[in-house]
Amino acid sequence: MADHSLATPAPGARASNVSALKRFFQATEIDTRLLGMVIALGIIWIGFQIMSGGLWDGLFLTQRNLWNLSVQAASVSVMATGMVLVIVTRNIDLSVGSILGFVGMIMGVLQARILPPIIGFEHPMMWIIALGAGIAVGTAIGAFHGAIIAFLGVPAFIVTLGGLLVWRGAAWMVTSGATVAPMDTTYRLMGGGADGSIGVTASWIVGLVACLLIVLSILNTRRQRRRFGFPLRPVWAEVFLVCAGCIAILGAVWVANTYYMPVNLAKKYAAANGIDWPEGGLQIGLGIAVPVLIAIGIAMVMAFITNRTRFGRYVFAIGGNPEAAELAGIKVKWVTVKLFALMGALCAIAAAISTARLNAATNAQGTLDELYTIAAAVIGGTSLAGGVGTIAGAMLGAVVMQSLNSGMVLLGLDTPLQSIVIGIVLVIAVWLDTVYRARAK
Repeated sequence: MADHSLATPAPGARASNVSALKRFFQATEIDTRLLGMVIALGIIWIGFQIMSGGLWDGLFLTQRNLWNLSVQAASVSVMATGMVLVIVTRNIDLSVGSILGFVGMIMGVLQARILPPIIGFEHPMMWIIALGAGIAVGTAIGAFHGAIIAFLGVPAFIVTLGGLLVWRGAAWMVTSGATVAPMDTTYRLMGGGADGSIGVTASWIVGLVACLLIVLSILNTRRQRRRFGFPLRPVWAEVFLVCAGCIAILGAVWVANTYYMPVNLAKKYAAANGIDWPEGGLQIGLGIAVPVLIAIGIAMVMAFITNRTRFGRYVFAIGGNPEAAELAGIKVKWVTVKLFALMGALCAIAAAISTARLNAATNAQGTLDELYTIAAAVIGGTSLAGGVGTIAGAMLGAVVMQSLNSGMVLLGLDTPLQSIVIGIVLVIAVWLDTVYRARAK
């Protein structure tokens, strides 16, 4: 007769494995929710790769598609960083897509119609004036929305829903619906493309600098913890975080550098630089696109504002408990005005990226971007109940949204079906957030 008692150690082994995994996450302090999003993104990428031609021959995980994906996600990523703070304060901004369209039209008209007769087309100050004016207009619109919300007591949902309609109509009225083009050459660099990339060498330098910043950040955090008597992470955990971060960054740089300039553009580049065209052609790596650098730079600034400034602390305090924040002496109304003004400025930067990429300002620009921006923030872990959200999560959420769009386009799915999928993903993300918060209590 067989002795079945020998098979019983499995539960203990499983408990040991679970506890080891728990200890790993405690030591490294990795955000498990953010890690879950990374895993979900990997599943999405592999799924689309298989469905678009097979694991090895698919079209999704190619350098070209990943490079384009990063560029296309840039404008939504910029706005999502601001939307995090808006939602953290238990507000919402439904007008971001329309503000993008209106401000983009303003910047386009400045470059194509108003400034050329005054200073001449392609003037060195052209893009600076256009971008500065756009940011000023976007900031003013956001501050106007914030003032109505804060001082007149109108709910943000209604104010920004009205803004969605008003600024979309205003964008049409600027040129009676006509498309405005072309944009200034220097301005167009913000949109990416063959010229709007920094090249292979500069990309490697950026990657190495980013790795150095990771090391310095880890060392500074360790020094601050020791200074204030906080528990230190094990050395092996610090080394793991540095290695994981550097591998991710250098891997992304490698992908950008191995996407080569299309043949027709490479020929123009060779002719312009006096390079003889060899028989086998030229392989010119584009490197990191300028809009991607802009989005990363904005994310770093927003992360600093969120985590290292009084304004950021006030935002999370208001989201946690608005009444308590008011009683604590926080000027909630003025923080709200500043927050929506910041959101408007980010919409203007996103408008510059979008119009530069298309080399035109159109009446339809930014349509449905409010959906993608809110979805990116929510998918990235920002709670609609307020008080919880991260900039890194929003950036990752924007990549998830663009990955879904790009994958469905590669599969040839119709636009209505794409909208259905995006809507379902948004509902699931909110449901998961509800479940996560319920279990965290």
